[in-house]
Amino acid sequence: MISGNQAKKLATAELKLTSAKLGNEYADLSQVTGSTASLGRAKGRVKVIYGPAGFKKMRKGDILVTGMTRPEMLPAIKLAAAIVTDEGGITSHAAIISRELGIPCIISTKIATKVLKDGDLVEVDANKGIVKKISK
Repeated sequence: MISGNQAKKLATAELKLTSAKLGNEYADLSQVTGSTASLGRAKGRVKVIYGPAGFKKMRKGDILVTGMTRPEMLPAIKLAAAIVTDEGGITSHAAIISRELGIPCIISTKIATKVLKDGDLVEVDANKGIVKKISK
């Protein structure tokens, strides 16, 4: 079993390897689609967050983009104008919390964290399940 710093090093190495394999596969995409978890629309700057280290980059009105949300992300979630996740279903953490807080949310995009980058200006239309890049 691997845990602690050894697990972190292995996970970091795997992420780097996966990123290198992907290259610019998603560079030409200007939008992603997913399932609506909480209705609404929002516009803002993307902040891609994978864990607690990324929480400090969130500002009020940013668009939170992540693999999936977890309870420890609540402070970052409360700052978000919208939430976009790669994974999750209608009963996922992101779906439930976004409905409770009235935040637009799109789940199960599969590729949001690969297509969207920190600082991208996007429009989230959770009524249609679409996230469009407006600019970088």
